[in-house]
Amino acid sequence: MVSAPRTQVLVIGGGINGIATFRDLALQGVDVILVERNDFCSGASAASSHMIHGGVRYLENGEFRLVRESVQERNRLLRLAPHYVKPLPTTIPIFSTFSGILSAPLRFLTHKQQGKPKERGALLIKLGLTGYDSFSRDGGSVPRHQFAGRAASLAKLPELRRDVKYTATYFDAAVENPERLALDLVGDARATGPHARSANYIEAIGARGDDVLLRDTVTGTEFSLSASVVVNTTGPWTDLTNTALGRPTEFMGGTKGSHIVLDNPALFAACAGGEVFFENNDGRIVLIYPLNGKVLVGTTDIPADMGQPAVCTEEEVDYFFELVTHVFPKIPVDRSQIVFRYSGVRPLPSEDAAPGFVSRDYRIEKTPFGESGAVKMLSLVGGKWTTFRALSEHISTDTLEILGVERRVSTEDLAMGGGVGFPTAGAETDAWIANHSGRLGRARTAQLLARYGTKAAEVIAFLQTAGDQPLGALEGFSAGEIEYLCEREYIVHLGDLFLRRTIIAFAGGLTQPVFDELAAVVASALGWSAEQLATERQGAVETLALFHGLELAAAPATGRPAADAA
Repeated sequence: MVSAPRTQVLVIGGGINGIATFRDLALQGVDVILVERNDFCSGASAASSHMIHGGVRYLENGEFRLVRESVQERNRLLRLAPHYVKPLPTTIPIFSTFSGILSAPLRFLTHKQQGKPKERGALLIKLGLTGYDSFSRDGGSVPRHQFAGRAASLAKLPELRRDVKYTATYFDAAVENPERLALDLVGDARATGPHARSANYIEAIGARGDDVLLRDTVTGTEFSLSASVVVNTTGPWTDLTNTALGRPTEFMGGTKGSHIVLDNPALFAACAGGEVFFENNDGRIVLIYPLNGKVLVGTTDIPADMGQPAVCTEEEVDYFFELVTHVFPKIPVDRSQIVFRYSGVRPLPSEDAAPGFVSRDYRIEKTPFGESGAVKMLSLVGGKWTTFRALSEHISTDTLEILGVERRVSTEDLAMGGGVGFPTAGAETDAWIANHSGRLGRARTAQLLARYGTKAAEVIAFLQTAGDQPLGALEGFSAGEIEYLCEREYIVHLGDLFLRRTIIAFAGGLTQPVFDELAAVVASALGWSAEQLATERQGAVETLALFHGLELAAAPATGRPAADAA
């Protein structure tokens, strides 16, 4: 990755904000390197609610600038990344008319909970959604909100609690596969030329004068890199990174948020194709919505300990089940329906406030790098998925000012990855499929278009040569497609494939036969020895069990290394 010991900008942290900053700077022609200590988009960015939203509840905290920017960015992402970002109808069940109307102004003024938390009533929600809609007046991409009474609400969502008085439905957006969108941005940056370089599994471990000391986590090799500007986008680990680099900070707070994914057809049907979103009586935000054939349920908001791994606990699972029953009391849920669970730490600023009142906005802190008087450092504090484009533009602008370089490209209307030329109408889609299907056939081409956007053309070209023989254990994938991901998308470890290059694990498809077959394909594509494969299988199994609740066997069922058995 590093062929020169110097770069203009080093971005440390390959979550969505670091990746977007890398892309923005690359588009300006800046010599920029991105490093990530694990896999791209594997930390806080991999633990999102899969939503692109304005944050209607942030209005109550007075974060009007953030809400305005978020709504505008939501609308923009629907245009610029239509292959992954889709409109999401969101319904709030309401069980009272006036609840919360007296305490809301006090919460707004003090940023503190006044008394026992209460569910918001119809009047307060109506005021909030009216204000929310106002931020889309610049040619918004989604309809305005609508209210419905009890009869209409139960007609649309018949499994709702019978004492529902109203529902309010508004539109936000869902990002069906956020990790793939992040990878698209990495590809966009690298496509600008050799001045844009990136590597996963490279960590920043210290400072040597004006240089950053880096370590390859696979080989253990250490090396130094000098840069004019160092940008720290390591999210909840920002303070830990700054401390390692010789400049201790106390910028970050952070709360843990967990989710579970359920295979529950009754609950899937009860959502009627949209998200059910409400505030629980403990003040926490709750979401239940169908995604990739399953149902995502979240989230918690618990003070985080950065010294401990973020995992979804059994207490949180019990809490999620209570939430489902709170809204859909007749639909049974149990642990046997959980196909995936995950947790992450939100990169929130350090504030003396209850978790729900900590600002979701972001800021950029400027400091010297370590003990250096020459190198400048920018640290991102806060940030969320929805605003990654605008946020990265702000960081890049600050960086360009330090470098004395003029901005030459705006990303405001620049399509992302497979969103470039993505067909959004039926006739356009049919024409794209007809023009690209070749020997693969229309159905398979349509599947790849949905999975990769217009970057499917690259996958199809690869498969025309490599072949597209379907996998035996997993429908919808071929060995050739997995080989493409291994060769073109920076896969280093087995878990990279299961968790971020595909949604196989998230959607409940990672059975033991699937695990075994995919491990053999990856081992062949990356040239692993039998010993390497055994190590990778063991590491993947441990990660899947600890962080995602999946129990698999590390040893192949045949008792022989899968690479030999294949």
